[in-house]
Amino acid sequence: MASKNIIVLLGDQLSPNISSLQAGDSARDVVFMVESKAAASRVPYHKKKLAFLFSAMRHFAEALKTAGWQVDYVTLDASSNTGSLTQEVSRAVARHQPAKILVTEPSHWAARQSIVAWGKRFHCAVDVLEDDRFLCSHTAFGAWAEGRKQLRMEYFYREMRKKTGLLMSGAAPEGGKWNFDTENRKPAKGDLFIPQPKHIAPDKITEGVLALVEKHFENHFGDLTPFWFAVTADQAEAAQETFLSDALPRFGDFQDAMLTGQKFLYHSVLSQYMNVGLLDPLAVCRRVENEYRAGRVPLNAAEGFIRQIIGWREYVRGLYWLKMPDYGQANYFAATRPLPAFYWTGDTDMACLAAAIGQTKEDAYAHHIQRLMVTGNFAMLLGVDPREVHEWYLAVYADAYDWVEMPNTIGMSQFADGGLLGSKPYAASGNYINKMSDYCASCRYKFKEKTGPDACPFNALYWDFVARNESKLRGNPRLGQTYRTWDRMTSEKQTAYLKQARRFLEQIV
Repeated sequence: MASKNIIVLLGDQLSPNISSLQAGDSARDVVFMVESKAAASRVPYHKKKLAFLFSAMRHFAEALKTAGWQVDYVTLDASSNTGSLTQEVSRAVARHQPAKILVTEPSHWAARQSIVAWGKRFHCAVDVLEDDRFLCSHTAFGAWAEGRKQLRMEYFYREMRKKTGLLMSGAAPEGGKWNFDTENRKPAKGDLFIPQPKHIAPDKITEGVLALVEKHFENHFGDLTPFWFAVTADQAEAAQETFLSDALPRFGDFQDAMLTGQKFLYHSVLSQYMNVGLLDPLAVCRRVENEYRAGRVPLNAAEGFIRQIIGWREYVRGLYWLKMPDYGQANYFAATRPLPAFYWTGDTDMACLAAAIGQTKEDAYAHHIQRLMVTGNFAMLLGVDPREVHEWYLAVYADAYDWVEMPNTIGMSQFADGGLLGSKPYAASGNYINKMSDYCASCRYKFKEKTGPDACPFNALYWDFVARNESKLRGNPRLGQTYRTWDRMTSEKQTAYLKQARRFLEQIV
C-alpha cells in the first residue's frame, strides 16, 4: 500500500470537490483540520464570524467522516492545541509520518508564503495545489492584465461572461447590453414587502461553538446571538433557494438602496457561504440565470447579481494576487488619521453611520452600498489610514477575507491604490445618502445644511477632501465638474467649508 499523505484543509476550504481532496485518497490519506487561536485573533473578528467558521468546519469534518475519510481534527480548546496552524501541522506530521502534505493554495498571501516553507521546516514534500473553485487562475488574470494601462473590471467581466456563457445570446450579451447597472439605483420605500434571509436554528454542534467563542473571544467585536447562519452545504443551499424565490426578483432595482430598520433589503446574504466553500459560486450564478430564463426574474436583477460574482468577485481576487504583497500598504492620499472609536460601537449622532455600524455589530453584515458609500466614504473623507480601515472591514464582516476585502477597501472604498482599481474616488456628500436612503429624515444633522452646528458632516468633509487632495485629483477626468464647482465658489464660501470641516475633525475621536 502506498504511503499516506496529510491533506491540510483550511477554514475557508469547506468544499468536497476542492483540489486537495480530489488529489487524495480517502482509503489512505488523513484530512487534517485545526481551529487556530492565532488566526482567529489576528484582528478582533466578529464573534458571529468566528462561530460561523468553527461550526462550519466541525460540520464539514463530520461530513468527511461520513464520506469515508479519516479526519484528524484539533479543536480550539483541546489541551494540546498550541494555537498555531504551523505548529499543529508539525505535530500532525509527527503523528502520521506522511509521504507528503497536500494543501489547496490559501486565500491569504502571507499564509501561502508560510505554507510553501513547510517543506524545509518539516522535511516533508508539500504540494500546494491551485484553488480551482475560481473561474480565473492567477496565470490567466496576469495574461489579461498584461499590457493594459487600466485594469477595469467591466472589460474583465465581459471575458468571464463569454467564458461561462452566462446570460449570453450566441456571441452577444442577453438583452443587447453587458451591464444594466443604470437600472439598479432606485431608492427603496418602507411600504415595500421586504423578505428576510433564511435563518437556521443552531444545532448541538453550533451551540457548543457558541459557548466556545463566548469563553475565548469575549472581548471581540459584535453580538454572538441570536445566531442564524447556515453552517452546512445543505443549509446554505436552502438559504440560496430562499433568496432566489423571495428576493432576487427585486434585487436589481434596489441593490443600491438603504432603508432604516431593513438590514438586508433584497440582497442575497450568500457571500459568506461562497467564500468558505459551502456554495459553489458558478452553480449559484447558473441558478440565477435559470430564474431569468424561466421568466421569474427580470434581466437587470439576474445580470446585476451575476456581475457581482463572476465579474467583481473574480476580478478583485485576480488583482489581489497580482499586486501583493505591496498592495496592502498602498496609501495614495498619505492618510494618517486613526479610525474613529464609534466604528466599534456605533455610538454616533449620524443616523446613516449608526445604522450601518449597528447592523454590522448585530449580524456581521452590511450590504455593499453601506460599506462603500457610508462607512467607507466617511473614513476616506476624514483621511483615515487605509490600513486601519482595511483591518476594521476584515474584522467585522462574516464574508471578509484578505483576497476579497483588501481590494474592495484599499482600492474601491479608500482609493488608496491611486486608481488602479477604480476610475475615481467614491466620495459623496450628504445629498447622495439622502437620495439613496431614508436615514437623513431621522438624523439630528440636516443634509441640506452645509455649515453650522446642524450641518451634515459629510458636506463640509466632502469639500475638504476635494481641496486637500487637489494636486492628485484635479486631473481626473471624472472629477472635472467637481473642481469646476469648487472653482466657482467664492473664497468666503470655500473658507467656510474648510473651517466647518476642521471643527468637526477636531471633535471626532
